[in-house]
Amino acid sequence: MSTPPRDANIAPGPVWALLSPLGRMGREPYWLCFAFILVLTGIVINYWFSPMLDAFSASLGSQAVTPDTLDPEALRLEIAMNAEQLQSNPMFAITFFVLELLPLGMLIKRLHDIGHSGFFALLIFVPVLGFIMLIFLGFAPSQAQPNRHGPLPNSFWR
Repeated sequence: MSTPPRDANIAPGPVWALLSPLGRMGREPYWLCFAFILVLTGIVINYWFSPMLDAFSASLGSQAVTPDTLDPEALRLEIAMNAEQLQSNPMFAITFFVLELLPLGMLIKRLHDIGHSGFFALLIFVPVLGFIMLIFLGFAPSQAQPNRHGPLPNSFWR
């Protein structure tokens, strides 16, 4: 007796791409999601560090930044005051924790797409090896045939 073919979702949405570790992800959505996460991280960094940059530019006024106009002690004081603000705000740590978890689901799906276990996604936390893995996964070709994670790239078994 043969088993019926499994049902597949071949058109998952952006929530699946960013949050779910299930299924397969091709190269194009991988790079698009990665770019989205980088832009989102840049916006968060700009939001948190803009008071420090504003205070620094206000202390300079309309002067150009040269070794003569730069007061190292005033700059050190501004950085220390803003560092205390960042350390006292728990949303900073929570936001960056969430931003670190977003790529993990993408990496797992990309590993599934090339036929490997999602367990290898933990290598992202190894400093140099993690960066090499990000680049490798962006260029590694997808498996053409269905595998246990999905029938096609950018799909998953239901």
